[in-house]
Amino acid sequence: MTLQITPLHDRVVVRRLETLERAKGGIIIPDTAKEKPQEGEVIAVGAGKIEKGQRVPLDVKAGDRILFGKYMGNDITMDGQEYLILREEEILATVSGIAKVASGK
Repeated sequence: MTLQITPLHDRVVVRRLETLERAKGGIIIPDTAKEKPQEGEVIAVGAGKIEKGQRVPLDVKAGDRILFGKYMGNDITMDGQEYLILREEEILATVSGIAKVASGK
């Protein structure tokens, strides 16, 4: 079943991208101990914010991979799937290609 939700104005619907996390010793970290991922895929975008009587389109589009802050947006559940609704200003960056987050080493 396809998602039938259209965000308003400068809001974006995002599906978090889950990653399999392992400790250095190879132990798999359970879901209850994991932090929520801060990377996601844009599912739907609003028409844009209205400023000075003109509609300003969003810089992201459906299908883009994005990074967002840890405590940003509102979580929703539709059809058993969890989504996040963010304002465009809460998006930190877009990710192109296959990127890895830099570690301390």
